[in-house]
Amino acid sequence: MPAKIYKRDGRLVRFEPEKISAAMQKAFSALRLDGSKDDSKILNELTRNVVADLDRKFYHKIPKVEDVQDIVEQVLIKSGYERTAKAYIDYRRQHAQIRDAKRILGVASDELKLSVNAISVLEKRYLLKDDAGNVIETPQQMFRRVAREVARIEARYAKKDAGKTEEEFYRMMAELEFIPNSPTLMNAGTRMGQLSACFVLPVEDSMEGIFTTLKHMALIHQSGGGTGFSFSSLRPSGDLVGSTKCPASGPVSFMRVFDCATDVIKQGGRRRGANMGVLRVDHPDVMEFVTAKKDPDNFQNFNLSVAVTDAFMKAAQKGAEYELINPRTGASSGRHNAKDVMRLIVTMAWHNGDPGIIFIDEMNRRNPTPAAGEIESTNPCGEQPLLPYESCNLGSINLAKFAEGCRLDWKRLEKTARLAVRFLDNVIDANNFPLDRIEEATKANRKIGLGVMGFADMLIRLKAPYNSQKAVRLAEDVMKFIREKAVDESQRLAEERGSFPNFKKSALAKKYKRMRNASVTTVAPTGTISIIAGCSSGIEPLFGVSFVRNVMSGAQLLETNADFELVAKQRGFYSKDIMMDIAQQGTVQNVRGVPKDVKDVFVTSSDISPEWHIKIQAAFQRYTDSAVSKTINFPSTATIEDIEKAYALAHRLRCKGITVYRYGSREGQVLTLGEPGKKTKVRYMGADSEYAGGCPTGECPF
Repeated sequence: MPAKIYKRDGRLVRFEPEKISAAMQKAFSALRLDGSKDDSKILNELTRNVVADLDRKFYHKIPKVEDVQDIVEQVLIKSGYERTAKAYIDYRRQHAQIRDAKRILGVASDELKLSVNAISVLEKRYLLKDDAGNVIETPQQMFRRVAREVARIEARYAKKDAGKTEEEFYRMMAELEFIPNSPTLMNAGTRMGQLSACFVLPVEDSMEGIFTTLKHMALIHQSGGGTGFSFSSLRPSGDLVGSTKCPASGPVSFMRVFDCATDVIKQGGRRRGANMGVLRVDHPDVMEFVTAKKDPDNFQNFNLSVAVTDAFMKAAQKGAEYELINPRTGASSGRHNAKDVMRLIVTMAWHNGDPGIIFIDEMNRRNPTPAAGEIESTNPCGEQPLLPYESCNLGSINLAKFAEGCRLDWKRLEKTARLAVRFLDNVIDANNFPLDRIEEATKANRKIGLGVMGFADMLIRLKAPYNSQKAVRLAEDVMKFIREKAVDESQRLAEERGSFPNFKKSALAKKYKRMRNASVTTVAPTGTISIIAGCSSGIEPLFGVSFVRNVMSGAQLLETNADFELVAKQRGFYSKDIMMDIAQQGTVQNVRGVPKDVKDVFVTSSDISPEWHIKIQAAFQRYTDSAVSKTINFPSTATIEDIEKAYALAHRLRCKGITVYRYGSREGQVLTLGEPGKKTKVRYMGADSEYAGGCPTGECPF
C-alpha cells in the first residue's frame, strides 16, 4: 500500500484508504432512497482491490489523487457496479467544475469544500486582507482565528483547558454546524474586536440627545453592527420648541438625518449600515411615518415598523377611534380611527413592504428585565428586542447537519446547542464594545441569541412539506428542544460564572435559581452566514429549487438544490431538460416529470400561502425568548385585504411582529422570477450573490 499521496495542490500527505471507502459510499448512497444500508463488506472488498491495483501500478512511486480516482472507477466497473461508477464519475466531474470556478475566483485551496458562492462571499466580506487589499487567510484560518479569540475567555472563569474548548469551537464552525453573526467572523482577533450584530440606541427629545445618538450610530456602523431606534419620544411636527419658540420638525425629519449619515458610512469597507426605525401608533406623526417610504428613494437604509398596542388592534377590529399622545406633554393630541390607520399601514406594506408591525405589548409581556426598562425598539430585522444601549450577539445552528436518514440526531443537536451557548456567552466578554454605556447595559443582562438556519433543508430531508401541520409540529419540537438545552446550559454557566447582574430583579428569578443570560434564543434571518454554511436561510422556505446566481463581475452560475438533484437521480427522473425547466421557473410545481410527492416536499416561498408562513413563524416564536425574523411572502396578485388578514393572524397567534413582501412591489429587488415563453430578458430565476432567502429587497444586509 502506498505510504504517501500527492494532493492536487502538490502537497505530499499520508495515504488514507478509508477516504477511498468513504467516496465510494457516497456513490452507492446516491443511487438509493435509503442511505442506511450497510455496504461495509462490499466497500472493504472494493477498497482492497483499489489498493492492490495501486500497488501494482505505482510500485516504488507516489500516486496523485487523480490516479487513485481513475483506479476507483476501473475497479467499480470491473466489479459489476457500472451505475455506481457513473455516479462516482458524475461526482468527480461536478467537483472539477467547482474547482475550476474557484480558481477563476482566485481560490488556491479550500479544505472545507465550500460552495463557489460561499468562497466569493467570504473573500468579499469576511477573510482578512492586507493593506493592499489582498486576502491573507483561508476560511479554515478564519474559523481558527474566531475559535481562538472566543475560547481564551475560558481562563478568566476557571482553570480550564482553553485549547480544548478552542478545538470544540473550531470543529463546530468548520463542520458548518454553527456559525456566529457576521461581526464575530469579521472582527474576532482583530484590532476592531467588535463582535455584536444588534444594537438599540435611545433618541432623546433634544438637539444634543439626537446628535449624540447619531454619533453613536456611526461608531456602531463602522464596526459592523446594525442599529434600532424608537423615535417615539420626539415631539411631533408643529409642536413648540421652548428654546427657539419655533415649531418642531418632528421624528420623520430627524430620521432623514440618520438615513443620510448611514449612507456615507461604510462599515469597515465590508457592508453598509442598516437601521430599524420605530414609532408608536399613538404618536401624533404616525401617518407621516407610515407613508415615509412611499417614494422608493426615501429611507433606503431603514426598515420601518409601527409599534402597535393590543388596544389599537381591538379598536381597528371594531372600527373605533383611539387617542394620540404628545410625548412631550403626555396629553391628548387628537384622535384617529384605528381601522383607517390600519388600512393605511397595510396599503403601504402592499405598495412596497414598509412599514412592518411590532406588537409592542407582546414584546413587553415577554421582557425578561422589566425593572431595567421597557422595550421600545428592535434591531434592523426585528428579531432582537433590546433596551436602550443594549447589544446582543447572535449565532445559528445549521439544522440541515442534524437530519440524517429521515430522522434528527437529537443527541448531537443537544451537544451543539450547549456548546453554542458557551460560545455566545464568551463573546460578550471577548467583545470590544464601541461605547462604555453599551458595555455596561449589555453585561448587566448578558443577552445572547441562539437561533437556527437550514430549517427548510431539514424539512426536505425529513420529507415534511413546509406548508403542512407536520412542519409546524417539527418547528415547535426543534425550537422547544434547543431552548430547553440552551436554558439549562445557561444555568450551568451561572453556577460556574455567576448570574447576570440584573437577575434578582428580573422576571426569570421567579422561575430559576440562577441564569447566566437574560435571554438565550433568537431566530435571525442569517443571510450571508447561511450561504457560507450552504443551507437555507433562517426558518425561510427555499426561494428556488434551481436558479441562476449572479456571483461577481457579471459571472453567473447555475445553482440547484443538492437534495433535489439527489432525489431526482435516485427516482430516475433527472434530466438536463427538467433542470432547465426548473431554473426558468424556480419552482417544480408546474414541471412535468416530477412526481407529486416530490413536488409536495420541494415547495418554495412563492408556492406557500401566507397563512403557512405565519403558522411557521408562530411555532418558532412559542419557544423563542426574543423574536423571530421571517418574511411573509405574497404573490404580485395579492390584495390589500390579504395583507390585512395576515396582520390580524400574526397578532392572534402571538407573534411579536410581522414583515410582509409582495413580489415585484419594488424595483431593484435581489430575486427575480423567470418568465419562460415571454419576450423578456428574464428567462431564468435569478438571485444576487448575497441573497439567501426571505425579503428580496436587499435593504437589510443582516
